[in-house]
Amino acid sequence: MKSLIDNARSFSVQVAERSEEFRELAAGQSPEVLFITCSDSRVIPSLITGARPGELFELRTAGNIVPRYDESRPSGETATIEYALRVLGVRDIVVCGHSHCGAVGALVRGEDLSGVPAVRDWLDYCVTGLPESTDLAHCVQHHAAAQLDTLRGYPAVRERLAAGSLSLHAWYYEVDTGAISTHRPELGGEFRAL
Repeated sequence: MKSLIDNARSFSVQVAERSEEFRELAAGQSPEVLFITCSDSRVIPSLITGARPGELFELRTAGNIVPRYDESRPSGETATIEYALRVLGVRDIVVCGHSHCGAVGALVRGEDLSGVPAVRDWLDYCVTGLPESTDLAHCVQHHAAAQLDTLRGYPAVRERLAAGSLSLHAWYYEVDTGAISTHRPELGGEFRAL
């Protein structure tokens, strides 16, 4: 924790050195991409994409899960997606799964999640249709692509897709190699190098 505190204390010096850039950020944001990924600390969207401050609007959830749209059950995830589309006008949504995913891995391995009931219930409520496979990479890739189908159930997503002003992407990030692959529906849903 000490190194994080030390960096936080010195961050204002870094901002002062880039004062014009940060002054522009203070005036507002206009990210082009909503990047939905796992809460896993090893997955760092700006590191993966090289994005500068203000370029990505991020949504991080356990298992990079997009919950089903339900007007009667507002959630932070739903609000973030709606805001990104209707207020910020993002043009792309990326759902990025990753290797070594604990959430999907727990489901694939059939782990007992009774000790973490909120995690268990979140996964039970949101994750459906994983393939019958012990290949974690395949399951995580399938799961990331399935989140695109869930997104299509959001009114704001449907509107923007119908208008041709939004593109959806599913990515798979390998933590140990840094390799990124992307879902290719035209190739039967395979993931291929980005």
